[in-house]
Amino acid sequence: MLIVRSGLNYYNFRYPLAGEFSFRTDVLNDLRIPSDWGLEIGVLSEMHRNYAHNRLCQVDIAETYDHKHQDLSVEDKKKGSSKMSTDIAKALFRKMATQGVVFFNETFRTLKATYLRIALDFVETYHNDASFNGLDHDIHLEELAVEAFSENLVNAGQKFLDNPMETPFIPSWNRIASAMPDVFSRLRDAVEEDNKEFSI
Repeated sequence: MLIVRSGLNYYNFRYPLAGEFSFRTDVLNDLRIPSDWGLEIGVLSEMHRNYAHNRLCQVDIAETYDHKHQDLSVEDKKKGSSKMSTDIAKALFRKMATQGVVFFNETFRTLKATYLRIALDFVETYHNDASFNGLDHDIHLEELAVEAFSENLVNAGQKFLDNPMETPFIPSWNRIASAMPDVFSRLRDAVEEDNKEFSI
């Protein structure tokens, strides 16, 4: 769950990384969307920054979901959930920096320690819930994941400090339209051409 504070109000999103989001086309023009696994959290934070909070909500936009789960990839931090968690953390750090938060190496060590303690408490809670309901729950695997993610927080922080000017954003549609004024007509023509091929 992600809890966002705005003034005296708090807004929570239970699945901010669900992989699905929807908005009107006029909203899309100004969004600066990350080009890595920070995509969803980046879109949510951009919407929170650019629009009135009463225009944001969480809804189900599909009956069923087919998520492509990733391996934890403890050995190779450039793959799987390890890469995902690092990219997501970097997206959060970049957004927080735009809000005036200053980061130091110590910040990330403190964040790691805090995350580790809270996450291990949740592992115990989930284990108790599973036991009560007669379900299997592998504490070792869960704690291995927690340890990997806590290490990824520090790695993401170090990458952010090493390259704070990194701009891993997809160009906004306004910028694309400025560079290619006919982009929308070309897209429409491409879709119509595809539709002709499928209708034959």
